[in-house]
Amino acid sequence: MHQTVLLREAVEALVTNPSGFYVDGTFGRGGHSRYLLELLDDDGRLLGVDKDPAARLAAQELAGAESRFEFFHGSFAELPKQLQLMGVEAVDGILLDLGVSSPQLDDGERGFSFMHDGPLDMRMDTTRGETAAEWLSVAGVDEIALVLKEYGEERFARRIATAIVAARSEEAITTTSQLAEVVSAANPRWERHKHPATRAFQGIRIKVNRELEDLQALLAAALDMLRLGGRLVVISFHSLEDRMVKRYMRDMARGEQFPPGVPVRDSALNRRMKLVGKAVRASDEEVAGNVRARSAIMRVAEKIS
Repeated sequence: MHQTVLLREAVEALVTNPSGFYVDGTFGRGGHSRYLLELLDDDGRLLGVDKDPAARLAAQELAGAESRFEFFHGSFAELPKQLQLMGVEAVDGILLDLGVSSPQLDDGERGFSFMHDGPLDMRMDTTRGETAAEWLSVAGVDEIALVLKEYGEERFARRIATAIVAARSEEAITTTSQLAEVVSAANPRWERHKHPATRAFQGIRIKVNRELEDLQALLAAALDMLRLGGRLVVISFHSLEDRMVKRYMRDMARGEQFPPGVPVRDSALNRRMKLVGKAVRASDEEVAGNVRARSAIMRVAEKIS
């Protein structure tokens, strides 16, 4: 069963205008969206966005019962184009709940988890793109090692990449259990309470779904999409995403940087956003009920110019 992380904290930080237009950029199974609609009045509108075809099915049910809600099947990186097609000039808030969801992890057929054997797919959008198995069948040692190191933060990236290429020369790696076995055997130092394939699976998943590229594209376009006073709320689950979000919000709040000692008026700094509160983590009570919430961190920024 999917449990929405930081539900009230995220939605209540997002909604400043009950009559506004909001975007749930990672609809999932609709947890944030349903609560968000509770906070909007009759004039409020919500656009749900998700790559996952299974999310589209859940969204169709909600759209059938809720006239204020619409859904777009695609990446949140495509938001500027989609809003333009809808005739929406600016929105009052954008919410992102990054990473892979519990239903995706729990369904062995999706290929996200080493805990459930299934086809080595890993695509959030199963209607397009290259599967993890397809990529691993042709990528070289250098490319695989780079992905494992940069996206998976795997210390033994080259050793594992070399083992993957050697294994596929004997037999095609087409299932999650095959990949987990190869990675586990190649990992010389298993971390306590963590499966030895965790980092490798994370890295490959991020690569296959272009997760960091999509996030970068969204951040680059966020200010143009938000109206004055509009908010960006982002929940991250690992350090790569959170560093990108933290750096972006910090830079937008600082404004232009001048050499030390140069006299400059505050208005010349061109600050575009202000930080809203400090980073928020799930409470002990929420973590006790949903272990996935343990690594969640939420950041909020508001457009001011």
